[in-house]
Amino acid sequence: MPLPWLKLIDVALGVTDLARARRGGEAQLEKRTAGALQTLGGVVVAALKEAFDRDARQIELERERFEAERERAERAERLERARQAGEREIGRLRFIGGVAVAGGVAELLALRVVASGVASRAVAVVSLLLFVGALAASLAGQSRAAAWIVRGDELPQWRDVRLSGPAGAAASWLVVVGLALAALAVML
Repeated sequence: MPLPWLKLIDVALGVTDLARARRGGEAQLEKRTAGALQTLGGVVVAALKEAFDRDARQIELERERFEAERERAERAERLERARQAGEREIGRLRFIGGVAVAGGVAELLALRVVASGVASRAVAVVSLLLFVGALAASLAGQSRAAAWIVRGDELPQWRDVRLSGPAGAAASWLVVVGLALAALAVML
């Protein structure tokens, strides 16, 4: 049987054409794949950048929210301290008012029972007026301290400022002077 040389040469040429076509297709496929990978890489980088930006914004928002919450808590604490200071001042002024009332009642009894001389009665009356003034100053100071609490003001930075104002400071001195005069009236 004779060999079909022409057919074999034709097949060999076909295989080489096929190989060339395949090699050209592979190069073209490599170019397409490289382009697709480059595009995909760009998309991934853009997505990662967007995710990082979004996370950075979220972290910044969380930080701002935390800072606002911290400031709110600090302000609430300052207001609570101011409220407690106001309550203590009101309690102090109520005590002073009670002492003034008790001193005034005791002075009225002393006027009726003990005081017999004119000087003694005059000192007792002045003492009684001081007790009434102390009660009025105590009530005025309580009113101012209560208004301070209701307004929700923070405590002043100065330590020597009273929430009850000058009336609250005067109330205690009026009681002290009234008690001293009451003792003097009893001794006269």
